[in-house]
Amino acid sequence: MSPEQPDLAAGVGARLRRRRRALHLTLSDVADRTGLTEGYLSQVERDQANASVRTLQRLCEVLKLTVGDLFEQSGSAAGPVLRFRDTHGMSFGEGATKIKLTPGSFDHLEVLLGHFTPAGSTGVEPYTHGSSEELLLVLSGEVEVWVRDQHHRLSALDSIHYHSSDPHRIVEATGEQGAQVLWAMAPPTY
Repeated sequence: MSPEQPDLAAGVGARLRRRRRALHLTLSDVADRTGLTEGYLSQVERDQANASVRTLQRLCEVLKLTVGDLFEQSGSAAGPVLRFRDTHGMSFGEGATKIKLTPGSFDHLEVLLGHFTPAGSTGVEPYTHGSSEELLLVLSGEVEVWVRDQHHRLSALDSIHYHSSDPHRIVEATGEQGAQVLWAMAPPTY
C-alpha cells in the first residue's frame, strides 16, 4: 500500500471501526442505537461477518456516514482537489445553503462552507447536532450568533468556537447583504 492510500482497502469493517472510534462511541453505544448486538458489530468491524445493505444503512445513520462513504477511496479518481464549480449546495434553515468541503472518508474533521442571504438564518430555533468541537469563521458579511443564552455579532474574519451540543443559531446581521461562513467540526457531525 502506498503512503497516499490509507487502509480503506482493508475493508468496510475497518472503516466502520475508525469512524466509531473517531466519534468516541463504544460498541455498546452503537449496539444500543442500532438494535444490533455488540458481538455481531465486532465481527462486522473485523470483516468476519458481512452486513446487509439495511444493516449498513443503520450503522451509517449512527456514524453519520453514507453507505457510499464506506467504499470511497481516499485519493479517488477525482483526486484530492475539490473544484468549487463542481460542488452542490444544500438548503437548510431559512435562506441558507451549505456545501461540504471534506470527503466522507475524513473521520476527524468536517468543513462546511455556508452562505446566508440577507436576513437568512439557520432557522428560527437554536439547534444542536452531535457533540463535536465547532468553529465558525465569518468569511464575508456580518452574522449574529447565539450560543446558549449568549449573543455575539461577528464581522469578516471573526470567529467563535463552541460545542455542537450547545444550542446555537446564526443569522445574517444586516438584512441587506449576504454573508459567507466556514464551519469546521471535529469529529464530523453531518
